[in-house]
Amino acid sequence: MYAAGLVQGITLVTFPAASTIFTSAASYGLSAGQYGTMFVPQVVAAISASLAGARLAGRLGWKMVYLAGLAANLASMALLIASRFAEADQSLAYPILLAATACLGLGFGLTVPAVNTFTASFHPGGVDRSILVLNALLGLGTALAPVFVAIFVGLGAWVGLPVLAAALLLGLIAVSMRLPLRIPAGRHGSSAPTGGTGAPAGGRRTTIPARFWAFAAFAVLYGFCETMNGNWSQIDLVALHVSGTTASLTLTVFWAMVTAGRVLFAVLQRWVPSRFAYHLLPVVLAGSFLLIAELPAGSAEASIVAFGLAGLGCSALLPLTISFGQERLTAISASVAGGVIACYQFGYGLAAFGVGPLRSAGVTLPEIYGASAAVAAVLGALSFAIAAGRPSPAALHPRPASHLR
Repeated sequence: MYAAGLVQGITLVTFPAASTIFTSAASYGLSAGQYGTMFVPQVVAAISASLAGARLAGRLGWKMVYLAGLAANLASMALLIASRFAEADQSLAYPILLAATACLGLGFGLTVPAVNTFTASFHPGGVDRSILVLNALLGLGTALAPVFVAIFVGLGAWVGLPVLAAALLLGLIAVSMRLPLRIPAGRHGSSAPTGGTGAPAGGRRTTIPARFWAFAAFAVLYGFCETMNGNWSQIDLVALHVSGTTASLTLTVFWAMVTAGRVLFAVLQRWVPSRFAYHLLPVVLAGSFLLIAELPAGSAEASIVAFGLAGLGCSALLPLTISFGQERLTAISASVAGGVIACYQFGYGLAAFGVGPLRSAGVTLPEIYGASAAVAAVLGALSFAIAAGRPSPAALHPRPASHLR
């Protein structure tokens, strides 16, 4: 499961890590609008899969859901490799890329809940620690993807990244098929719904509490902020005449700081209530957006610092949102994670797709980053609506629905 988390992280960031390849006139030659639209199928598939995953597990078992997720990720990498041989013909390459991102969204939406459920079930005496390790490894994978792209681009074969990811996925599937991968009796979570409503044992449907929409709004805006950094940073830096290698390094630093921040705040919560971090990090994120908007041309070191700060600002916000929701929205606690992740994916889509038309209309990326500071400021205000004056959650990283108390 830990290996699956690492490989899922690498696979998830493969497309953003290759953003300059997709938009290069010497390669695919996609416009800003086409590049943004490329992620729409991923968002739709990820939302659908994350909301349906638990119900599928109830019918097929978590092992089948997990293997289906790995297979969808493998199909995504295979399609990306195939598109490389059609890149000269955009009318053929672009539909292949759209199918590839759809498979990636499906793989993400199925694999992540499955590995979280298995990891918690395999470590009943240390659920919080095991989930923290799993999420750290998933984050490590997101940080490694841009490094691999830079290496393979330097070797003249960027397609080496999806080839590497496909090989790792094949290995995972081969090993996983031979393992029993059963959740011990009494710890099954497949019956827990992941949508917006919960269904208690008696079958009575539970109404969505009004407070949930504050969590939903936070997740949408957070998804927008994270994706502005994750999907558009390299294109912004290349436009500022920063080298492709440095742009890849900057994206690596962003994802590394996201991961490091989550681990750091999980440790610090023993001494510093995590609700303080929840209020502080949007301020850090807003400041980083303002710095990014003012980056001068060719500023390699400043870009690394600014996007690293953005990574720290993003770090603990999403897991804390789910954790607060699981502890505050007790009537739908089993459904909170799926609902928040679906809203996060919607925010991802807003930034991934919405920036393209703005750029086509003549709005520059620095101007969009500057405006994003206002979005981060709204996150700060929402953090008080969600967490002010309330106890911090017991754990920074949320638990799978089957292990909620």
